[in-house]
Amino acid sequence: MSLPDTKTRLFRRFSAVTVIAVYLLIAIGGIVRSTGSGMGCPDWPKCFGSWVPPTSVDELPADYKEDYVQQRVAKNEKFSKYLTAFGFDDLAYQVENDPKILVEEDFNAVKTWVEYINRLIGAVIGLLIFGTFVLSIRFWKKDRPITVLSFVAFVLVGFQGWIGSIVVSTNLLQWMITIHMLLAIAIVGLLIYVYFRSKRDSLKQLNDTPSKLKWIVIACLLLTIVQIVLGTQVREGVDMVAEFAARSEWISNLGLTFIIHRSYSLLLLALHGYLFYILLNSESLKSITKWLLVIVVMEILSGAIMAYFGVPAFIQPIHLLLGTLIVGVQYYLLLLINHKQRNIA
Repeated sequence: MSLPDTKTRLFRRFSAVTVIAVYLLIAIGGIVRSTGSGMGCPDWPKCFGSWVPPTSVDELPADYKEDYVQQRVAKNEKFSKYLTAFGFDDLAYQVENDPKILVEEDFNAVKTWVEYINRLIGAVIGLLIFGTFVLSIRFWKKDRPITVLSFVAFVLVGFQGWIGSIVVSTNLLQWMITIHMLLAIAIVGLLIYVYFRSKRDSLKQLNDTPSKLKWIVIACLLLTIVQIVLGTQVREGVDMVAEFAARSEWISNLGLTFIIHRSYSLLLLALHGYLFYILLNSESLKSITKWLLVIVVMEILSGAIMAYFGVPAFIQPIHLLLGTLIVGVQYYLLLLINHKQRNIA
C-alpha cells in the first residue's frame, strides 16, 4: 500500500465531489419531474430564447406558444431522420406523430425557474466533470484508463445534454426520459470507477469474503437497474392517469406494471438482506453492506409512502435519488470485491 502524492489526493477529492454533485443533479431532476416543470423552458439550451428566463408572461410575445411548437416540430423532424437512419422506423413515426408535441403549456414562472435552475446546475456539473478530466491527464503515463474514461464521461455529459434537448423537443416523450435516466447512471458509474481506480493502490487487501459474493452483488446490481426501468414505466403510467384522475386515485389506476414494481422490491430486499447476512463476519465489507441495506429499506419505505399516501410530490425525488444511490453503492462494492480477487490472484 503506497501513500498518494498531492496531485493524486486532489484528483480523488475532486472526482468524489463530482460524483456527489451528479447525485445532487439527479435529485434536482426528480424535483423538476415531481413539480411538472420539465417543460418550464420550451426550448434548449436557452429558456424562452434567453439566457435569463422571463418572470412574467407579459415579457413574451403573444404568439410564443405557436413559435415554440414550430421549433420543436422542426427539431423532431431532424431527430426522426436519425432514428430512421439507424433502423428505428417505428420510433421515428412516434416522434413525428405524437399529438402531445403540438401542445404548448401556459407560461408558469415557478416551473420555468425550477427547470432553469436545473439547467444551471447541470452546466456547473459539466464543468466539474471537465475538471475531473483535466486533473486525470496526470495519470496518462501511470494509469491511462483513468484519463480515457474521464474523457468518456465528459463526452457523455455533452451527449446527455443533447438527449435533454430531445426530451424537451419531444414534450417529455416517455422512453426518452428513460434513456436520459439510464445515461445519468452510466455517467455516475464511470466517475465512481475512475475515483476507485485512482485510490486502489492504497486500499487494503480483502481476504475475508466468500467467493460467491461477486455474483450476488452482480445480481443485486442488475436487478436494481431493472427495477429502476420498471419505475420509469410506473412514472409513465402516473403521467397518463394524472390527466383524468385525482392524485389520491393515481395508484389505484396504474394496474399490473405498478404491482410488478411493488412486488419486485420485496425480492430486492430479500436479496440484499442475504448479502448482509453472508458478510456479517467480514470486517472489511460489513459496513458498506450495512449502509446499502439501509438505503434499500429507505427506498422501499419511500415507495410505500407514495403508494399509500397519494404520491406526495416531495417523496418522488427522494425515491429517485435513493434508487440511483443504491446502484452506485452496489457498483463500488463490486469494485472492492474485484480488487480483492486480483490481489489474491
